[in-house]
Amino acid sequence: MSEPITILLAGGGTGGHLYPGIAVAEALRSVAPHVKPVFLCTTKDIDRVILEPTGYEFIPQPIIPWKKSISGTLRFAKALRETWDVVRKIIKDRKPAAVLGLGGYAAGLAVRMAAGKKVPTALLNPDVIPGEANKLLMKRTAAVCCQFGQTAAYVEPALHPKLKVTGCPIRGDIRQLPPRDAALARLGLNPSMNTLVVTGASLGAQTVNEAVLAMLADTTLRGWQILHLSGRDHAAAVRAGYGKIATRAVVIDFTPAMADVWAVADLAVSRSGASSCAELTACGVPSILLPYPFHKDMHQRANAKVLVDAGAAALVDDERDARINSPRLWAAIEPLLYDDPRRRAMSDAARKLGKPDAAENVARLVTDLAQSGR
Repeated sequence: MSEPITILLAGGGTGGHLYPGIAVAEALRSVAPHVKPVFLCTTKDIDRVILEPTGYEFIPQPIIPWKKSISGTLRFAKALRETWDVVRKIIKDRKPAAVLGLGGYAAGLAVRMAAGKKVPTALLNPDVIPGEANKLLMKRTAAVCCQFGQTAAYVEPALHPKLKVTGCPIRGDIRQLPPRDAALARLGLNPSMNTLVVTGASLGAQTVNEAVLAMLADTTLRGWQILHLSGRDHAAAVRAGYGKIATRAVVIDFTPAMADVWAVADLAVSRSGASSCAELTACGVPSILLPYPFHKDMHQRANAKVLVDAGAAALVDDERDARINSPRLWAAIEPLLYDDPRRRAMSDAARKLGKPDAAENVARLVTDLAQSGR
């Protein structure tokens, strides 16, 4: 493979879908420099915010999630027809050598249509429990790149040969963390204090924000400061909340510079989405995980359990009510604040789970598929 080729990376709507794709696109530069990655994303603002700074070409798809109502079904059907036309034209004009589905509703049509045209396809499945879209697409793809071996328990045995435990791709800057002092300075943090990172991933998490603020209203973290990634929609409320609390905190609505964040983290309170788990383990960050409570299959809880069982994290079920979450969160955090050996043991356990070379693993797999298809 020497002539330039295109590989489509389909998916979007959240950082959890896009950041692994960006990591694979970065890895392709070294694994297969002749490959041009092109993203098929959604029309959500977060996709543009994340992809625009990378310089990679991205094409928004009109597709939207289906909602169980008459109007929702009609809007979905219209978006589906429009997306079908967009994807069909892209495959016809670009003639991709392979398609990598990044998961979720924005991956479906591209993977399905490419497979129907005998274009090699692969799928990222970084959560332990595959989503409904991934379950359907697995039957059409040549390979399924998993973060955890535990995924096999949720997939029919006939599909097991397709499962490849590559890890969940993370960006190169996160695998090579900057010096802690430099990161502290860039983030405006005190170098003489420990840092508790609070994050609800790229969009933020209201119940996590509320639980932390409620907890801090009743206690003071001696010797600790907080770096709180609130999410853009929640930033004003979180900043106002810290205005009433004595604990030192820096609130950031969103940052692509997660390498700085993990470089300063002595402990984290986090959701347990696939990308968050991949970054926490690769960077060796001990964590308290509050899985997203609104998914029917509770797949974030299954992700969290892998880390908890390995001794890398503690689990607090998000009950959606700060009055319930706050004391439970404090019960998990308080024993860790002043127990350095325990935090170090959790950090070591996290690193043993991490697969920092996942992006290269996936990039090689996809380029091999492209080679075989050509």
